[in-house]
Amino acid sequence: MKQDIIEKLVRPMIRKVNPYRSARDEFKDFDAQKIFLDANENPFDNGVNRYPDPLQRNLKRIIAKIKQVNEEQILLGNGSDEVLDLIIRTFCEPGEEEVLVLPPTYAMYAVLAKLNNVSVKEVPLNKNFEIEIDSVIEAVNPKTKIIFVCSPNNPSGNSIPFDQIKELLKSFSGIIVIDEAYIDFSQEKSALSILDQYPQLLVCQTFSKAYGLAGIRLGMCFANPLVIDYFNKIKPPYNVNSLTQSRALVKLGETESIKDQVIELISERKKLEQELKQFDFITKIYPSDANFLLVVVDNANKRYDQFLDAGIVLRNRSHLQGCKNTLRVTVGTPKENIKFIEICKTIDL
Repeated sequence: MKQDIIEKLVRPMIRKVNPYRSARDEFKDFDAQKIFLDANENPFDNGVNRYPDPLQRNLKRIIAKIKQVNEEQILLGNGSDEVLDLIIRTFCEPGEEEVLVLPPTYAMYAVLAKLNNVSVKEVPLNKNFEIEIDSVIEAVNPKTKIIFVCSPNNPSGNSIPFDQIKELLKSFSGIIVIDEAYIDFSQEKSALSILDQYPQLLVCQTFSKAYGLAGIRLGMCFANPLVIDYFNKIKPPYNVNSLTQSRALVKLGETESIKDQVIELISERKKLEQELKQFDFITKIYPSDANFLLVVVDNANKRYDQFLDAGIVLRNRSHLQGCKNTLRVTVGTPKENIKFIEICKTIDL
């Protein structure tokens, strides 16, 4: 039954495509003591002269244990943006179907859809950046193929209640993507806990935030194994390079330090929130389950420039829907946060 649901959602062309098979797809024992004359590589060993495992098997084995999923439920990509692009290309027919986004939200959902000639429908979050479920369901039509839900949401920082995610899954027959880039900083449980119950559910996570590896560009998608099979058919053969895989493996062995950093960042976020309440130019601080705060100021352009002149780079989110005069403040190290507050005290009203 689950297989039938997925087959109906995948584009007909994707179902028929014959994937490219690399040399390392045909011979998979990367640690074998053999002479490799199959892939036209430079034979002189320098640590990276061989092609990487195209399916990142060692890395997936560790991730599966940590995330409590099966290895067959994991896709790894060159950052989450590649993962999101693969999702759209697998399920959305160009020029015919659409995705639904909930602004203000991560802008790449719409950018990637448009690059694939897929229409974008918007159902704005309410003034508290919450989903209006009835409005979302009402906006769905036969062309709607994917709903993107960012939780915790970027740029607002709030988590989408778990019961609302389940309500969407029960009400919509298409693909629902839960983007959990900031889930490690949230008290809300991950949608991975219900992954096996809903074949149309895809969960995206990343190594860029809690793991502190933004520079290696590594994104994760968790889905039904059949969905992952289709992704593997169309992804570039060596989309995750050897250096990225090895650095991620090292980091996954540092689970205690990762947890300690997450705890510290959450603590620092709470401190920042309390400290920022004293400043008159800040009129509102939105609650956050992420590693950042969205704050409303009296004049975002002016304040952004003032902070920049003082050596602090913030993100001006004022052009986004529902985000007039807002600045997004990432939680820094304790020293950086102290410096930020000191500069707040010098801001000329």
